[in-house]
Amino acid sequence: MSELSALNSALIPWKQAIVNAPQILVGLSGGMDSILLLKLLSEQVDTKLIQAVHINHGLSDNADQWQQFTEDYCQQLGVEFYAEKVQLVVSGEGVEAAARDARYAVFESRLKQHGLLFLAHHADDQVETVVYRLLRGSGSKGLAGMPESRALGLGQLIRPLLAYSKESIYREAVNRGLKWIEDESNLDDRFDRNYIRNQVIPVIAKRWPQYPQAIMHSAGLSDQANLLTKELALEDLARLDELKERAGWSISMDGLSGLSVLRQKNLLRHWSEIKELPAPSSKIINEILSSVVAARQDASPEVIWQTQYWARFQNRLYLLRYQNKTTQQDQSIHWNMQNSLVLTDDSRVDARRAKGRGLAVSAESVEIRYRQGGERCKPQGRGRSSSLKKLLLEYQLPPWLRDRVPLFYVQDQLVAVGDLWVCEGWSAKPKESGMEIHWQIDSV
Repeated sequence: MSELSALNSALIPWKQAIVNAPQILVGLSGGMDSILLLKLLSEQVDTKLIQAVHINHGLSDNADQWQQFTEDYCQQLGVEFYAEKVQLVVSGEGVEAAARDARYAVFESRLKQHGLLFLAHHADDQVETVVYRLLRGSGSKGLAGMPESRALGLGQLIRPLLAYSKESIYREAVNRGLKWIEDESNLDDRFDRNYIRNQVIPVIAKRWPQYPQAIMHSAGLSDQANLLTKELALEDLARLDELKERAGWSISMDGLSGLSVLRQKNLLRHWSEIKELPAPSSKIINEILSSVVAARQDASPEVIWQTQYWARFQNRLYLLRYQNKTTQQDQSIHWNMQNSLVLTDDSRVDARRAKGRGLAVSAESVEIRYRQGGERCKPQGRGRSSSLKKLLLEYQLPPWLRDRVPLFYVQDQLVAVGDLWVCEGWSAKPKESGMEIHWQIDSV
């Protein structure tokens, strides 16, 4: 079967997934690749089930015309059209990365549970990606290139054209008489990927005509190597007494220190991925090992990177979901304990009735405050009262949560601290109905 005719079968491996999918999205830029992909899908799937998603980055003077072009094309096919204009937040990674982040944020927000998103990346895109990542010093995962499918948000991203060359896609598009737009920015060699496509790849092609096959072969080997290192990380993680913690997880420092440095790095890289967090770079991993793992026992080291917070406490290494939210220390909130309550730092408290446990039901309403300093309490069953500072240390609440723990008051009297303890005189008696408080934290 020729590559041209084979391209018409690109969706066959995904036939069952398409049949079962509650939603089918297609990323539609208006370029040749996405125009053809949408055409292929519209021929094999009921068009009423398809929604094309166009991202208007506003980077070109022609951006609004491109949006109108894609909308008109969808109207011809009978496909639902959705467009969103985005504002790029350009960081040290540059405009290309900012545009990519903006696109994927929109895609992820549109995906429903078990929905499918189809993107039109092809083999030439894959080659450019591998070369680009090689020049950026990527490891085996990066050099494996783009996966044919992966999880994205609540659904799944699929690249059905990844095995097909741009030339074959062009021939198919011309054969079908399709029209598409040409993004003039693709000729701007100030952008790294354009430079690789326009300047580097042609030089490589002259010397090594079979470069696509060679690079794709290396990408496959890199993918295998990455899978092996993940298997090793899972085996190591199983021996490190991993515990679920508030906002994340922790592992034994003693167990981690018993691994070779190479396996420590491998574990830290894959631990994040296993928890569906971005994999830290080599630079960040080295920082975690030197600043957190190797710090003095009495230190309180931390590394914050993107959505992750790495810290050490009580001889355990913590990986926590990070969100820059803080409590309003001077704020007090009245709570009837009947409904779940979201606090200012996005943590949540709720209360459930329990026989002989929790806060005595005589306290139908409480006031929530935060540490100001000088608070004292006598936990139920304890011989004497102590300072809140000392008790939080005794109850092994990590330092990063001590200013966030909600304090429950009744008539200016401290009656409970988070879900750690109830104060003397306020605990439900054995046969008495009580309200058991739960404090949930999703990020620090």
